[in-house]
Amino acid sequence: MSAPAVEARSLTRAFGDFVAVDNISFTVTPGEVFGFLGPNGCGKTTTIRMLCGIIEPTAGDATVLGFDIRREALAIRQRIGYMSQRFALYDDLTPRENITFYAGLYGVPGRERGRRIGSLISSMGLTDIADHRVGDLPSGARQRTAFATAIVHQPPILFLDEPTAAVDPAARRAFWDTIYEIASTGTTVFVTTHFMDEAEYCGRMALMSQGRLIVCDSPARIRASIGAGMREVLCDAPARGLDAIVDQPWVRAATLIGRAIHVLLADEGSDAAIAQALAANGVGVEYIRPTAPTLEDAFVALTSAPAATA
Repeated sequence: MSAPAVEARSLTRAFGDFVAVDNISFTVTPGEVFGFLGPNGCGKTTTIRMLCGIIEPTAGDATVLGFDIRREALAIRQRIGYMSQRFALYDDLTPRENITFYAGLYGVPGRERGRRIGSLISSMGLTDIADHRVGDLPSGARQRTAFATAIVHQPPILFLDEPTAAVDPAARRAFWDTIYEIASTGTTVFVTTHFMDEAEYCGRMALMSQGRLIVCDSPARIRASIGAGMREVLCDAPARGLDAIVDQPWVRAATLIGRAIHVLLADEGSDAAIAQALAANGVGVEYIRPTAPTLEDAFVALTSAPAATA
């Protein structure tokens, strides 16, 4: 069995009295697309910065490609690809010039350099804008350029920190197609996101909340872990309906998904109890029906339970 691409053991990072990452442990298998999911401020970026050798942990340790993040940070940075949500590009340069600059920075050999740059410009859909100033380009084109700079040296592992945060839904979907293409070559992809729907694209994922790792598993198993009892409720006043339900003793978790309320019932809960609580608060019900839990449902349910590591 091959060594993990990433292995974190009790990894912790504090900034003064604030603990941004709190004793998390997980492994990433070579060649997998691994998602790191949670709301803004939960510790995702701090974790990725530790793994990339940018900042040191306060406690615990980790290895990336077998290199220790404390003692061998330079070796890690030389072997990884990294793309931040801010797209580390030079606005006064063109996409071609940005990719060329990073190819030189990573030491791509001269003869090979031209071939890779040309191939990336084509595969990233940058041909028509390759010689335009990056600062004048839309966010989707900037995203594709940043991705090209992160993979021009063909790293065995790629860290993507909120790579789709600044682009529209169509560009997000297209970008994930590109991630799959890269992963199909054997590249390990570690991607952070706060979009629950994006996590479904990952083979495995870790759910983070307030610096702690809640669960680490496949999206399907995480959804299944909260058990049966999920109901979808459509009513005429969703916000007021949620307020009427969320603190009931027979409710494990409840959240708004669009206009519908998703309710995870405890053993003593029932459709009749939901209807009665809504009626008591003057909320009209269109329907109450069983539904499969989403990742957002699972996140809401699991963050009310004690944190665990995996």
